[in-house]
Amino acid sequence: MSNLETEPEELVCPPSGARGIEILEPRDVPLGGPRAMGVRRTLPQKARCLIGAWCFVDHYGPERTAMDVPPHPHTGLQTVSWLFSGEIEHRDGVGSHAMIVPGGLNLMTAGRGIAHSEVSVPGTPAPLLHGAQLWVALPDSHRHTDPFFESYTPSPVTVGDATLRVFLGSLAGSTSTARVFTELLGAQVDLPAGASVDLDVDERFEFGVLLDAGELSVDGVSVPVSHLAYVPPGSSRLTLTAGAADARLLLIGGVPLGEQIVMWWNFIGRSHEEIAEYREDWAAGRRFAPVTGYDGDALPAPVLPPIRLKPRG
Repeated sequence: MSNLETEPEELVCPPSGARGIEILEPRDVPLGGPRAMGVRRTLPQKARCLIGAWCFVDHYGPERTAMDVPPHPHTGLQTVSWLFSGEIEHRDGVGSHAMIVPGGLNLMTAGRGIAHSEVSVPGTPAPLLHGAQLWVALPDSHRHTDPFFESYTPSPVTVGDATLRVFLGSLAGSTSTARVFTELLGAQVDLPAGASVDLDVDERFEFGVLLDAGELSVDGVSVPVSHLAYVPPGSSRLTLTAGAADARLLLIGGVPLGEQIVMWWNFIGRSHEEIAEYREDWAAGRRFAPVTGYDGDALPAPVLPPIRLKPRG
């Protein structure tokens, strides 16, 4: 998915380090204009840019609408697509053509540069789209790798009353085969009303808990729907408790990245010069192989801000 903001902010993300659980509020972002689908973005924001190497979380639906995101570029990241309902067609510049379906991971590694499109499957009435799009920042040692794409469907596992689908990393004896470049975790957790589960986790990890539906508390802290709870490193157990309604959530986490990244539009780099080069390459038709099979024009890049992109914060 693209960041379709016409004036995207530059974000320089320092390593995490704050203690205590934080509740990150979403902000509404129109995906493709005021008449298109809206998303609720909880990462990045000024309060926190990174959770492990996770650097972007968009949560959308359920909404009967059509998604049509034209070809657009990415650098220095992995895109993680996860659906609760609906179906989206993915095409990219390395020749991948795949359907994103509920319960299945689509993972695209941009590396030195890739372009892709995402279009929901048409229907009457419009399909009920509901899911999340997340990005993972690649560490400096791997951010220029060749781009590639892969899919993975996790088998559900149970821990007490909870059902887990681990799509990245390992948890509760379930391990994803999808390739990552830092130590990460990504999982859907379903918890029936009134139930609680204690998850044994890596104490080096920091975590984010995005509540999709229902009522939930994380280590005793209440999390509103569509909000993201940040849990700092230091504990080997994470307690999730559902309220009066069944809870469905995404659990993400990882070892703190320990690097600064510059995010602007759909690019991740380390300097102003890199971001400007990526934008210029996209405008000139360099670096990014074309996406075949999409009927329409590619997205133009926004104008760079009139000031030099500098590290902040």
